[in-house]
Amino acid sequence: MKGYLLKFYIEENENYKGKLLYEWLLTEAQSIGLKGATVSHGVESFDRHGKLHAAHFFELADRPIQIEFVVNIEQEQSFLSTISQENISIFYTKTPIEFGYVGHKENNNV
Repeated sequence: MKGYLLKFYIEENENYKGKLLYEWLLTEAQSIGLKGATVSHGVESFDRHGKLHAAHFFELADRPIQIEFVVNIEQEQSFLSTISQENISIFYTKTPIEFGYVGHKENNNV
């Protein structure tokens, strides 16, 4: 199948509507039928303003987070439209990809 790899980049301590922002993104993704996501914690990053974000020994709240979704074209449009209607701004990247399953296991519904 053809689609996109959507990656969102945030800080661990970012909140939206009473939830951690990455949890809110996961909830929204599930609500529109996305089938999976991966949340990764980064060790260190810097943002567009040059501010350094890192996991420190005493403070982990500033850790960079990356949330990835593999989506088809319709899901990409729906998900980005849902987010754009909210009062938030999230940096993301969108990369065209081909995806699917290999092997013989049954029930690989995308």
